[in-house]
Amino acid sequence: MNYSNKYDEAQICLNGHIVNPAIHSRPDMSRDFCVDCGTKTIKKCPKCETPIIGSRVIGRQPIGHLFSLPKFCHNCGEPYPWTEAIIKAARELTQELENITDEEKKILVQSIDDMIKDTPGTMVATTKFKKIISKTGKKFMDAFRDILVDIISETAKKMLWP
Repeated sequence: MNYSNKYDEAQICLNGHIVNPAIHSRPDMSRDFCVDCGTKTIKKCPKCETPIIGSRVIGRQPIGHLFSLPKFCHNCGEPYPWTEAIIKAARELTQELENITDEEKKILVQSIDDMIKDTPGTMVATTKFKKIISKTGKKFMDAFRDILVDIISETAKKMLWP
């Protein structure tokens, strides 16, 4: 590990539980399987094999509170498996919604993708999502919140759940 890089590498389970935010500084914390869900852990992007950026390192000391779960690989831009799993769950929930049309379901699915990334389209996507999901009732709004809260952008969170 070259500590001049200022970041260690992380180990995360496929469901997105942070197992070890500093695998070189704290190898004793590494595990092959997650203690929270039993799922296999990874240290590299499955698409491009680039190590997952971990905790900030000052000197030789990792600063764990400066680490947050990444959604996308910094090298290839692809979503990590936990991001893909959350998107899949939200899309599946969309298909279970009642009181909305198939066209509205399509709009919701497209909106989910746009709410994850903080782009100029995030506000528009969030507005559409909120308008449509309000037709389905609190139960579904709460279910979407539980699924999406960890991966949607801060802009979308503030608009959906002020």
